[in-house]
Amino acid sequence: MITEKNVFEGIIDNLHDGLYFVDRNRIIMFWNKAAEKITGFSAQEVVGKSCSDNILNHVDDKGNNLCTGMCPLAFSLDDGKYRTAEVSLHHKNGHRIPVSIRISTLRDDNDNIIGGIELFTDMSEQSANRLRVKELEKLALLDKLTQLANRHYIENELHNRFAERKRFDIPFGILFIDLDRFKRINDTYGHNAGDNVLKSVSKTFINNARPFDLYGRWGGEEFVGIIRNINSSDLESLGNRLRLLTESSYIIYENERLNITVSIGATIVRENDTAESLLKRADMLMYQCKKTGGNRLILG
Repeated sequence: MITEKNVFEGIIDNLHDGLYFVDRNRIIMFWNKAAEKITGFSAQEVVGKSCSDNILNHVDDKGNNLCTGMCPLAFSLDDGKYRTAEVSLHHKNGHRIPVSIRISTLRDDNDNIIGGIELFTDMSEQSANRLRVKELEKLALLDKLTQLANRHYIENELHNRFAERKRFDIPFGILFIDLDRFKRINDTYGHNAGDNVLKSVSKTFINNARPFDLYGRWGGEEFVGIIRNINSSDLESLGNRLRLLTESSYIIYENERLNITVSIGATIVRENDTAESLLKRADMLMYQCKKTGGNRLILG
């Protein structure tokens, strides 16, 4: 028999957006199918747990963990106000996904707040990236492990960006990214763990890239981002955002929580630059980060 409850559950379970309910203590009471799809966590894994128990682990664009003191959902449970925000959440596989969240409250018949609702929309360019991956596969320009462009494609893209700059005077920048202490992960946990870390970090880059930028694997644990139409200040902000998102991410491997950080050399193309001089400068800036302990970005 069709009931109002069946209809309601059917509607929210088939939403394109992730949706979950919490009680006053932020214990998750309901988790829809889209939430499972976006986050990788099943309802069975999260219902009955606090939303801050290493599940969504919301982080803002400054790298602040919102679950440990600045949670928009907790604020709404206190004051009853509707809130929106753009944050990144932690996928079960370790990478970061940018989402737009909308928060409201649940109330009883006496208008007392008894819980909260969060609706979240995946803002990553997943469909565009799938098309890019298929095209790169056809042209043998894809790094199969990370699903990023390979070194040959990066070199071609740099050539195109120099030509674009010469013709239209459109600036671009480079992020030369290296995983900190990656060898220690391989030596301690094995190469399979290392591969999982590489894939997780790569997905964070993919999910948080602008549609017209390119990230590729240069080799080993080194990556290059080619960032179009940007100035030095914005390049620094964008690079630091990626760094903080990576820092706040982790994977679970054989019941061990593995974190990784990155060092980034950032630079804008100059008048007399070649592809070689641009990459060399970014590489040297990245190594300066390494010498001071890693997990930082140097702009030069």
